Parts: sequence; C-alpha cells; structure tokens
Amino acid sequence: MSRKVLITGGTGLIGSRLSELLIDAGYEVALLSRHSEAGRVRRFRWDPEKGQLDPAAIAYADYIINLAGSSVSDGKWTDERKRDIMDSRRKGTNLLAEALGRGDHHVRALISASAIGIYGDTGSQLLHEETPPAQHDFLADVTQEWEQAARHVAALGIRTVIPRIGIVLSTEGGALPQIARPIKLLAGAPLGSGRQFMSWIHIDDLCRLLLQMLEEPQWEGVYNAVAPNPVTNQEFTETLAAVMHRPLVLPKVPAFGLKLVLGEMSEIVLASQRVSADKVLRQGFTFEYPHLGAALESFYTKEE
Repeated sequence: MSRKVLITGGTGLIGSRLSELLIDAGYEVALLSRHSEAGRVRRFRWDPEKGQLDPAAIAYADYIINLAGSSVSDGKWTDERKRDIMDSRRKGTNLLAEALGRGDHHVRALISASAIGIYGDTGSQLLHEETPPAQHDFLADVTQEWEQAARHVAALGIRTVIPRIGIVLSTEGGALPQIARPIKLLAGAPLGSGRQFMSWIHIDDLCRLLLQMLEEPQWEGVYNAVAPNPVTNQEFTETLAAVMHRPLVLPKVPAFGLKLVLGEMSEIVLASQRVSADKVLRQGFTFEYPHLGAALESFYTKEE
C-alpha cells in the first residue's frame, strides 16, 4: 500500500523532526516548498502568496501534513508581520483546499496544524476543545482563520485532523532556547506575574502524535496537542533552572518591561493558557514525556 506523505512547512522545527520519524517508519516523504533546492527529500514547488501549486504534488500524496506558517516569535508584530503571520496560514491552507476540491487525487487524510493561541489569555480556566475562541485577540483570529480553511477540506469528505499545538519543547528552535539562554547566563527569571500557565509538549511526543493521527482513522476533528501537565511560568522557569543546575538570582521580569521590548508579541509569553490533553489521552495516545522535568532532562542532561 502506497504511503506517501506531503508536508508543508517541512523545513521548520516540527517538520524536520517529523520527516525523520516518517522516513524511519517506512513512509516516503516530499516537501511542498517555495524553494526547490536539492536535499535528501523530494520537493514540489508552491507559492501561496501567488496562488501557485504544482499539481504533481497533490497527485503524489496519500496524506498531507500542513505545518506552513510564518513564525509568530520572529521580531515585533508590525502590521506587515501580522499580515504575513495571517496570510501564510490562511492562503496556504486555502490553496490546498482548492487543489483537493478539484478531485483527481488519492489523499486519504489532511492533518492541518493549529495552535492553542485560539483560546487567548484565560487565566487558570481549564481549556477543552469545545472552549470558545477568544475575541479581539490577534493570535485567536489567526488560528480561527487557519482552522476554517482546513474545514473546507473536511467538507470535501476528506478525513481532516486539526491539532492545536502548544509550546513545542526542542533545543533546535522555538521557545525553549530563548527561555534557557538567560538561565544559562545566570540571568533567568519568571516573566510577568509568573502565574500564567504554559501548555507545552515535547517535540518527539508531538511528532509521534501527528504520526498516530495520520495512521489511525478514528482521529478526526480538533485535538489539543499538549502534554497532560501544564505548569505556570514560574514553575517552568524553576524546573528548567534546576535541570540546568543554575540558580535563579533575578526577580521577576515585569510585564510592562516585556511589553516595552516586545510590543504586542509579549502576549505569547504573558498569556495564560491551561489546556487539557484529555481528548488525546481518551483517543489512546501515550505520552513519553507527560511531566516537564523529564521532558527538559531529555535535552539538558545530555549537555552535562
């Protein structure tokens, strides 16, 4: 049986690790990319901005994993950056939906990424997949548009899974190296009140989860892709400092200071999101790293 997976955003943090995992599991992998440089993985061209997509890409795929989207944490949120963050997700996913709508393919499932940013800043409330999206919140607006585009594919009768991804832990990129850097330099401190909840997931658990979503037909609809034990920012900072054998010597970094430096982007680190993993657990997924301490040790004890 043919097992060909087409990945958008395949050179990013999640896509790179996921490609390795899929190839190890016996899948053929190709990337949908704006650049066609040679690598060990086949590439098809697309340009969501211009509405261009190589038709051979859709014809190739048995499964599509849609991870494409501009990073929300690279640089201040100027109007231009915000437009790029929104368009890179909405236009890319809509382009896939249009291509799939033409028929003449054998795509069995689409896994289209989303993010827990859809819930906004919700304090200590436990958030489930049914929790309504936040209002008047940029990241919530982005994720709603992203999910809506993926639902166009579901409407075609193609099995569609929408994982709402939390803070992905990896030393290769994302939030963790940025949080660890000041701790390494003995300048680590909780951010804002430190009471805001962080819902995280180890990169390997996330990639295993995406693989299970791809392989098992009972996965359909929206799932929170987070580990079962969210922690406050203070707990996260203290656990990371302990794992790295560094003291925390500074007081908390005040929220107003972060807003001054980061502008609206400070929402990423100041918003509180306590997200439930119950639905993923009920569906039969087993986390290798359900607790933060072991997840962080998997990265930092290797460096000792």
